[in-house]
Amino acid sequence: MAQVWPGDAYPLGARFDGAGTNFAVYSEAAERVELCLFDGPTGDGEETRLALPEVDAFVWHGYLPGVMPGRRYGFRVHGPYDPPRGLRCNPAKLLLDPYAQAIEGRVDWDESCFGYRFGDPWSSNDLDSAEHTMRSVVVSPYFDWGDDRPPRIPYHETVIYEAHVKGLTARHPDIPPALRGTYAGLAHPVIIDHLKSIGVTAVELMPVHQFVHDDALIQRGLRNYWGYNTIGFFAPHGEYSSSGERGEQVLEFKAMVKALHEADIEVILDVVYNHTAEGNHLGPTLSFRGIDNASYYRLTEGDQRYYMDTTGTGNSLLMRSPHVLQLIMDSLRFWVTEMHVDGFRFDLAATLARELHEVDRLSAFFDLVQQDPVVSQVKLIAEPWDVGEGGYQVGNFPPLWTEWNGKYRDTMRDYWRGQPGAMPGFASRLTGSSDLYADDGRRPIASINFVTCHDGFTLHDLVSYNGKHNDANGEANRDGSDDNRSWNCGYEGPVDDLDIVALRERQKRNFLTTLFLSQGVPMLLHGDELGRTQQGNNNAYCQDTEISWVDWTGLHEETFFDERGPLLDFVRRLSKLRTEHPVFRRRRFFVGDRPSAARGADSSALPDLVWFTPSGDEMDDEDWTAGFNKSLNVFLNGEAIGEPDRRGRQVRDDSFLLLVSAHDGELTFALPPAAYGQMWAKVLDTADPLLAEEESPVVKAGESVRVAARSIQVLRRV
Repeated sequence: MAQVWPGDAYPLGARFDGAGTNFAVYSEAAERVELCLFDGPTGDGEETRLALPEVDAFVWHGYLPGVMPGRRYGFRVHGPYDPPRGLRCNPAKLLLDPYAQAIEGRVDWDESCFGYRFGDPWSSNDLDSAEHTMRSVVVSPYFDWGDDRPPRIPYHETVIYEAHVKGLTARHPDIPPALRGTYAGLAHPVIIDHLKSIGVTAVELMPVHQFVHDDALIQRGLRNYWGYNTIGFFAPHGEYSSSGERGEQVLEFKAMVKALHEADIEVILDVVYNHTAEGNHLGPTLSFRGIDNASYYRLTEGDQRYYMDTTGTGNSLLMRSPHVLQLIMDSLRFWVTEMHVDGFRFDLAATLARELHEVDRLSAFFDLVQQDPVVSQVKLIAEPWDVGEGGYQVGNFPPLWTEWNGKYRDTMRDYWRGQPGAMPGFASRLTGSSDLYADDGRRPIASINFVTCHDGFTLHDLVSYNGKHNDANGEANRDGSDDNRSWNCGYEGPVDDLDIVALRERQKRNFLTTLFLSQGVPMLLHGDELGRTQQGNNNAYCQDTEISWVDWTGLHEETFFDERGPLLDFVRRLSKLRTEHPVFRRRRFFVGDRPSAARGADSSALPDLVWFTPSGDEMDDEDWTAGFNKSLNVFLNGEAIGEPDRRGRQVRDDSFLLLVSAHDGELTFALPPAAYGQMWAKVLDTADPLLAEEESPVVKAGESVRVAARSIQVLRRV
């Protein structure tokens, strides 16, 4: 029998110190906790059970000399099984360590994985789950980070690329087959070179915390591709490792971060702290439920057999529990200090603010983040909604946070599909959404602007489909949103009509130009720069197939001539334009008009922002409220940015005109008076993607410019 020393109650989890491993797990419900060790001298699958000898403040702990990295383990918790009181202890269930830094294996959904016998959800199931579930792994804390430093790129210089570890690299022909779909594949030079070429400064990775593939999906021959089904908040998902799952995934993840940092690319994790993979009362007992159900989950008042659910996934974590808050904060700090990530995007973040029922921006979670010296210093991005009552909270998160601006997405889609009355909203989103963020002291960088994300249509499908086509998901096309705000340009799906193809390509360029030239932080969905399609599927959460993976084939071949090459080149030019010109990425909101008397030939005396009609007149209230109006001209004064850089130097830039038209016919724009600029050169035209500025004729003040239907022109003052 192995010797078990008392050890320490902190830190929680399994911590190797060079000579042995300390194990600690919190459970207020437990009467006894057994540590289960595997891979001992008796064989690979033999289980050794050892009672943890000490308990302090409900933390059960013990230290085992000689237990080395790579050792698999789990817990068995002895205690009451009384679902009406929220108690679900069952020592027949092998439980994952909530603080496990690596997890190996899969859940095979055998009946033993559940705390009840099938057919009677209130019964107790004594079948042993050890051979049918995952196991925690002891991890070495040692890694050669060298001189790794976080890039710490300011928000206003940030370009985010939302990516899936597997989907981004699974089909790349220049990545060795063994590395495709893995952390090592994402760190491959061809991926890093591609990201750098389109100006990406941060990759926002879809969930990489260890997650579970749902039983319902497995039975349909599908998988939880997106990964929003977390079971391990400290463990990188093992299936994305090319080198193994007994701690190797941790080293590979760290090597990926190190490689991206060397290229000045930050790593942001999409994290799911609002629920776990254990689901509702019919779900499996894998970890938290069997350790201390009532301490981890929000249970219904009066009948604690059931779970409160504001996430649409079956359960919600109990955000008023100090132990849940400790788990989340410990996890966040771990990923920053040990794994060197640069920020987090919080899935369904409104749920994190629900201590009781209402969404509370002053909840304990936000207080903890605000005062934490580690977590408060990285990028914090909220998905500012959940599915509960009052859950849509765009614009209402604390000043430390930025937000996925869902209103930006909806407004830009409405404008470019030609919805009447969309122009005032378009103007507000283009200039940083001050209506959402200025009132509480936040700045344009609070707005993470996006037109597409993993959830919904890709950019190609946004301009190719009016309705969703999710039949491959096996839910009779009932899943996924019906509010797509898309326009198929006159024909549903793939088409050979060259006029429709040309219009769709122009619409893509319109969305991308709007995205990159809007104030705030642009976020590009992976593959949109290549015209990636999901064949009209707007909810590909279960499609671990070529439906979801980025298609790289042919991109580097001389015979490559489809629309993806020009689109990729256009994105590179767009990103370069934004990078080179601070007027498109201001740190502060526009001030707007000053008295007319201040206007003159000196552009610094002009307003920093002026709106013109296509006829060249300044827009008035009647122009803004005319529902049929879909075109405008925006003057951006680069001489009136009015903010210093980080070294105190005044920021100056060229001035630009944006000629924007969502009309379905060609329009003639009269340029503003000479006070705004004597001569203008066309920099970009979404109707002429191959246009080079040096080939563009100079246009003089007072002259007219013809703007094609549904297009944008960008003019730079000469």
